[in-house]
Formats: sequence, C-alpha cells, structure tokens
Amino acid sequence: MHKRNWTSILYLLPALLLLIMFVYYPIVRNLEYGFTNWNLLSSTKTWVGLDNYVKLLRSTEFKTAFINNLRYVTISLIFQVGVALIFAAMLENLKSRQLSTIYRTTFFLPSLISLTIIGLMFTFIYNNKGLLNSFLELVGFGEYARGWLGHGETAIYAVIAVSQWRNIGYTMMLLIVAIQRIPREIFEAARIDGASSFRIFRDITIPNIRSMLTIAIMINIAGGFLVFNEIFIMTSGGPYGSSEVLSTMMYNYAFIFGKTGYAAAIANVILIISFLLLLPQFFLKGKNDD
Repeated sequence: MHKRNWTSILYLLPALLLLIMFVYYPIVRNLEYGFTNWNLLSSTKTWVGLDNYVKLLRSTEFKTAFINNLRYVTISLIFQVGVALIFAAMLENLKSRQLSTIYRTTFFLPSLISLTIIGLMFTFIYNNKGLLNSFLELVGFGEYARGWLGHGETAIYAVIAVSQWRNIGYTMMLLIVAIQRIPREIFEAARIDGASSFRIFRDITIPNIRSMLTIAIMINIAGGFLVFNEIFIMTSGGPYGSSEVLSTMMYNYAFIFGKTGYAAAIANVILIISFLLLLPQFFLKGKNDD
C-alpha cells in the first residue's frame, strides 16, 4: 500500500477507534439487551426473544409516544425546512445588507441559548397567568387562555412550538450559506430575462440548494425522533403521558422503573424507525450530488 495511504489511515485511526468504542459497540450491545429481561439493579439477564417488542408494539403508551414523535417531525419539516427556506430567500433578496445581517442575527440567537434556560422561560410564558395568556386577554381572546402545558390537548404542541422558535434560525443560516454559493451571475441573467422573484426562487434557488435541503430534512427527521430535552424539562411527558415521546418513554423505563431490557427495545425501535426514514434521503442526496 502506498505510504500516503498508510499515513491517511493512521490519522483516521483514533477517530475510528472512538466511533467503534462509543457508538458502534454500544449499538450492537443494545441490540442484544433488547432481547433480554434485565432489571437495572440486577446483573442477571434473561433471554426473552421478541417479547419486549411484542409488548411494546401492543402498548397504548408506545402509540401515543410514536404519534407525538411524528407530530414533532411533521411540524419541524414545515417550519424548520419550509418556513426557514422562505426566510433565507427573503433575507438574501434584501437590498440592505446591514438590515439583512440584523435579521439573521435576531433569528439565529435563540439557537445559542441553553435549552434548559429556554424551557424554564417558556414554562413561565405558558403559565396560567403567564405572558401568553395575558396577551390573549389583552387582544380580546381571553376565552382561549389556559395552562398550555397542563392540558393534554395542547402540551405537546406547546413544546413543539418552543423547539421551532429555537431552531428555525439555525436551519435558515444553513440555507443562506447554500444560497450564497450560487453564482450571482445566474440571478442577474434571470432578472435581465424578466424572471419574477418567485420564478427565480423556484427554478434557480431551490434546484441549486437541493443538497443542503436534503441535509436539513435529515437533521429534522433525526431530531424529531431523538427529541428529549424539551419534553423532559417542560412537561416530563405529562399530563398523563399526553406529551410523551419515545426518548422520554425509554428514559422512564430505564432509570425510573429499572426495566433496562424493555428500555433497550425502545431504543432499538427508535434506531430502526430513524434509519428507515433517513434511508431514502441518502439516496436522494447521492442523486443530487451527481
């Protein structure tokens, strides 16, 4: 083997060892644990085959958590990809670069704030006598005021809204960077030919940033099924499990109920679902790159 190839392998080796040790090995062991009945306080693992998965798929709690994850993914794709794309295109079309910079900074700042701080802040905003209800009463919609995190119908949507507010600026910045890589001459030629802003957006901007859009979609799908912090900080899955997601369900069974084997099965289901949803995106990304 060429000396340069050996040098490259030696540079990559530490990173590969860390990946194997802290990512791939735990995944393989967790796949094994999912087929066992293992209590956190006991070292004994009893092989139960598919029992954990059968019990999980028949569980009403799992169905609620899975639907909440799907809600999270769907709303994230609408706002953190769709709306973020519109914002990115609008900011790049602003004639005043100074004003564009101010808007970018304003949208991006929430993604830099600690999620714990944001969760606590919105807990007060969603309170019965919080800022949101006070605003609704001020504008004459007081009948809609409620404890947003304390109602089963609104709790999950209230948490999802916080996540959109925090992360939309991050995706927007990724898309702005992609738009800036498009040669300016293409836009200028289109404007000279009389193309409208909408035609330029549809026929030039979107096709040229398709690869970044695919990455943004992948990030939001994965994030939607791995979401934990927002739910845990703001509702802990309540009230009565109405805002439970798969990650919080896994945490509860692993560290509160001590059913480690069952929790491992939940983790494996999250892995499989995420993989199946992300798999088409890898092929799409490859096509776009070609």
